[in-house]
Amino acid sequence: MITKPTVDRIMEATDIVEVIGEFVQLKKRGANYVGLSPFVNERTPSFTVSPAKGIFKDFSSGKGGSAVTFLMELEKFTYPEALKWLAKKYSIEVEETVNTTENLEEQNHRESLMIVSGFAAKYFHESLLETDEGKSIGYSYFKERGFSNDTIKKFELGYSPDQWEAFTGEALKQGYKEEFIVESGLSVKRDNGSLYDRYRGRVMFPIHSFTGRVIAFGGRTLKSDKNVPKYVNSPESEIYHKSSILYGLYFAKKAIREEDNCYLVEGYADVISVHQAGIENVVASSGTSLTVEQIRLIGRLTKNITILYDGDAAGIKASLRGLDMILEEGLNVKVVLFPDGHDPDSFVQKFGTNAFKTHVDKNKKDFILYKTEILLKDVGNDPIKKAEVIREIVESIAKIPDSIKASVFLKECSNRLEIDERALLTELNKMRQAKAKKDSQQAYQGRKPEPSSEDLLFFDEPQEHIAKESDTQEREIVRLLLNYGNKMIDWDGIANTYIGPFMIAELSDVEFEQPETNKFMEIYRQEVENGVLPEEQHFIHYHDKGIVDLVVTMLATKYILSENWYEMHKILVPDEQANMKATILGAIFHLKKQKVGKILTQIRNELQTTTGEVDQEILLNQYMHMKKVEKTISDYLGSVIMK
Repeated sequence: MITKPTVDRIMEATDIVEVIGEFVQLKKRGANYVGLSPFVNERTPSFTVSPAKGIFKDFSSGKGGSAVTFLMELEKFTYPEALKWLAKKYSIEVEETVNTTENLEEQNHRESLMIVSGFAAKYFHESLLETDEGKSIGYSYFKERGFSNDTIKKFELGYSPDQWEAFTGEALKQGYKEEFIVESGLSVKRDNGSLYDRYRGRVMFPIHSFTGRVIAFGGRTLKSDKNVPKYVNSPESEIYHKSSILYGLYFAKKAIREEDNCYLVEGYADVISVHQAGIENVVASSGTSLTVEQIRLIGRLTKNITILYDGDAAGIKASLRGLDMILEEGLNVKVVLFPDGHDPDSFVQKFGTNAFKTHVDKNKKDFILYKTEILLKDVGNDPIKKAEVIREIVESIAKIPDSIKASVFLKECSNRLEIDERALLTELNKMRQAKAKKDSQQAYQGRKPEPSSEDLLFFDEPQEHIAKESDTQEREIVRLLLNYGNKMIDWDGIANTYIGPFMIAELSDVEFEQPETNKFMEIYRQEVENGVLPEEQHFIHYHDKGIVDLVVTMLATKYILSENWYEMHKILVPDEQANMKATILGAIFHLKKQKVGKILTQIRNELQTTTGEVDQEILLNQYMHMKKVEKTISDYLGSVIMK
């Protein structure tokens, strides 16, 4: 367990905007920062970060909390993992009450896979740099590829000895459990139950998570035997899902945000060479076809992707249709083709950084126009083929969610294809209508269709249930305690009294029905009884997720009133702090009135089913008493609160 002083140091050092900014592209809006949700696909920013309060709130998914909560939600960290990640970021030494040896598997299954993968990366890296076999084979290969020592160390490149059980034997000797070595894909189990190394005799490319931990490997053979696969990659595991991982993203994310552009290449070597040349905003899809998850990962950092092709015409054609997914996600796509015989790796190695940048700037083309150009080359004078090409181009344009952008491409393609723009527009509308019809049919048949970008133009708060009146009133009490509980009362001559304890005392006869608000009130009441006036940070970092969710929801708002509102509209928006008596007493008595109304309804229901005269008389007396209480509250609200 991490000691409380260490936790306090981590919390004090953490800048929530800086932390979340590593994962989400944030823009300043008033006192807060906003961005696109990293939890759901959306086009309208609903994700808000408040640096003053140290919280985030995602109004699309309903998630919210501190920087620690964010890491737990997005990266699936445990609480200690999130704290350790922050501690590492801010160079804080972690003190724990019980020493844990990370060379042995930890209790958490996922963490055990992480640890054994980290050990493997260290083993392969040291094998490359410190063993005769690693130096003569692996290190020599990387040097021939033009990789510097700094680059080899930065990307933790390695070498797996050409022996059946070199790594497996060392891992077992160090105490790593067989189940995690096999599950992570580092070792393979024979029919007789023994293990052997998966990557023997290969140079190793560790694959890092978004937060920098090694989660998988790509191993390249240096043998010329055609029966031996060139690359062997890690199998899917709890920590590695290749469809949602981009090679090099951990090293590229800062540059992608700064450059507002992401270069997408094909292989590991392309990423490393281009990165080494000082162009760091570069990633690869790790030898797989580009997936929607990978596109959305990039979309969190930038809306601009530049795809760098290696000049293989057949390969380019095969990938064109798949790239429509990028358009569908609302990203801008440009394409750069390298001369025959060159890929990004070889080009930058031969001609250098400046020539690489110049080539990219001069040759980048918008994907739609590039696709039009490529497909038209094979058409010739065949009208049928040309019609097919036109239809395929319009299909791509139809996937662009931004109508203005789509119309611009439609006009440009009309000129290039030498066809009337209205004909293209008619075809585009047909395609969109067909898609809308298909989606509605799927919904009608009970199959939930994949959300399209058009579906996500508007967002609400789907995870926040529509609260009943009682829930709303109870949550209002929580909001006021969080915002004003530590302020002094300055009405009716009351002195030396804080609003928090005053509200707790006034509500001592009220039973809160909603589980989370009731729990919050109990915590607040207990703290007050202990002589402590709890502030919002106490609850933001509370160990109970339900409490954190409640508190963040009460503190966060997706609406910000412009500083120039009054000057622009001459509409005065009342400030609840201007009359704190009305704000506080209004909330207390509205809640009490609602509770009294509920009791009255309950008594009326009992009167309808009660037959005994004595019981009826008792209920009538109770009813009359509660009606008097209700009138007293109503009169008080009318005379004090509303005036």
